[in-house]
Amino acid sequence: MNIKHYDELKNIIKIYLPEDVSVDDIKPTSHLTQELNINSANLVDIVLDVEDHFDITIEDDEIEKMETVKSAIEIIEAKVL
Repeated sequence: MNIKHYDELKNIIKIYLPEDVSVDDIKPTSHLTQELNINSANLVDIVLDVEDHFDITIEDDEIEKMETVKSAIEIIEAKVL
């Protein structure tokens, strides 16, 4: 996992965290909806921001696989490398 990609993704995710979740809670193993409490609407916003930031397209089946921060990074890295 590329630390740069992790930090960039973390900066995108933190915008959508609910008030009761700290940016310090974002870890590679964090589940986006269950642990970080990101709702489905915000998950779509995160995907759109990721696509813009990394200049990639994430397919619907890949969105379904984006359960954790690490799985999101793996999808990003497969497209940008």
